[in-house]
Amino acid sequence: MNDVRIAFIGFRHAHIHSLYERALETPGVRVAGACEEHDETRGELARSPIEITHHEADRLLDEVQCDAVAVGDVYSLRGQRLIAALDRGRHVIADKPLCTRIEELERIRGLAAAGGLEVGCMLTMRDSAGLRAARALIREGTVGEVHAVQFGGQHPLMPGTRPAWYFEPGRHGGTINDIGIHAIDGIPFATGLRFTRLEAARCWNAFVPETPHFHDGAQMLLAMDNGCGVVGDVSYFAPDGPGYALPYYWRMTFWGREGVLEIAANDDHLELAPAKGSQVERRPLRPGNSGGYLEAFLKGIRGEPRQEGELTTEQVVASSGMALRVQAAADAGQRGVAL
Repeated sequence: MNDVRIAFIGFRHAHIHSLYERALETPGVRVAGACEEHDETRGELARSPIEITHHEADRLLDEVQCDAVAVGDVYSLRGQRLIAALDRGRHVIADKPLCTRIEELERIRGLAAAGGLEVGCMLTMRDSAGLRAARALIREGTVGEVHAVQFGGQHPLMPGTRPAWYFEPGRHGGTINDIGIHAIDGIPFATGLRFTRLEAARCWNAFVPETPHFHDGAQMLLAMDNGCGVVGDVSYFAPDGPGYALPYYWRMTFWGREGVLEIAANDDHLELAPAKGSQVERRPLRPGNSGGYLEAFLKGIRGEPRQEGELTTEQVVASSGMALRVQAAADAGQRGVAL
């Protein structure tokens, strides 16, 4: 089978660098070209392994023979980049979020369905060791039916390091859509339940009063189809010093009829408290499936069967749509919204 040729558009968020590197390392994948329109970013990339071949996205799409296009541009530009690639018959994959507008997502959904094209996304939480272990225990009934979930995905803001466009009006698209999508995708993956209702969500400006339009605070309360309540906080409130190394980073607690299960991104174990036990068990985690999102995307392009739980276009679009709807409700101050 021929190599899958992937062209890249936009490197203005660091996450896309890992996809570029993974594409270089993956057998059966070839990087066909790369575009960065932003002059300053292009200059910074000159000191990296990324080889820029084009300065205009449309020229790359018209000139480079490729099977798929990967997008890592400014959040507000991603939707139109993906739409342009799909319109030319290319499969697409992006860092999260795919886009910042519901109408863009509907266009992406329609073009993918009409053209039989794959839509991938770097929803890496479902590849993590902790969430994969939680999924296995929950699905086998170890904690019984899950009736409550709490999660904290607070991030450090690091204003001097994070891209400046985050703080420009209209560029970011909302903290729930940016960070919360990981939990919005990951919790149904782990529990087998689906979100049915947004009880409340709030985004607000707290730590950066100099840019009042940027809402660095973000919280939400949702319900799932068995009545399970989900409470989450994905604010940019983690201190810059320890940053992502805090033990609270992406901590999730699942409360079931038969016990409680807790995971955290920086732990090498999970904690399990069975309802009929007297001790909290610490169980070591097996390695995660780093890059599973790309494996699933390539399987879709090649027409290969995917294992249950691997990302599909339908799941990517569904999780993206859910995040956008929760974000929109938070922005509008809506409560009690059916999902």
